[in-house]
Amino acid sequence: MAVPQKPGGGFNRPPGSGGFKPGGGGFNKGGFNRGRFAPRKEAEHRINHFIRVPQVRLVGENVEVGIYSTPEALKMAQDQGLDLVEISPTVDPPVCKIIDYNKFLYDKKKKEKEMKAKSKVSEVKEIRFTPNTDDHDFDFKAKHAIEFLKDGNKVKAYVQFKGRAIQFQDRGQLLLLKFAERLAEIGVLESMPKMEGRRMLAMFAPKGKKKA
Repeated sequence: MAVPQKPGGGFNRPPGSGGFKPGGGGFNKGGFNRGRFAPRKEAEHRINHFIRVPQVRLVGENVEVGIYSTPEALKMAQDQGLDLVEISPTVDPPVCKIIDYNKFLYDKKKKEKEMKAKSKVSEVKEIRFTPNTDDHDFDFKAKHAIEFLKDGNKVKAYVQFKGRAIQFQDRGQLLLLKFAERLAEIGVLESMPKMEGRRMLAMFAPKGKKKA
């Protein structure tokens, strides 16, 4: 039996039936739900069964250097309880090593961290005194200077003379020498205190490159 038509043709559609609703079920706009199908991060190296070439060149201390079939090289790694790791994938055949891959990654990250620390640009941190700096303020500033030196930075300490205080240069010199004595285990006094304008300066550098 035919369904009655509206004037102008077409079928009546019962309310709430058929089709996709905005925000309803089915696919998200633009494709699948990306949270469930997020791509995996590609491994840094191909290892073990992910090495899918017929043969590899083995190098390292625990093998006889040479070209082996991949299954043979993989068995050698398994016999040693280690991993077959592709080191140079662009050569023919690819170069591989039999190593502990987790330890290899740990050592690599540790080395990168050390190199980054060594390449850190040293900064010059300033510590300001006056001829009348009291013991509490002196100790507070000495602690900051020690931290700066531990981080590999230089420290420029200076005594600022204002007005008639310029006549107390001897106090400034004694204060900076006392400061040098306090920092002796961490920093090296590069030159004796000297006047520059109305300031008496002393520069300190980290002692060695080891952090305490």
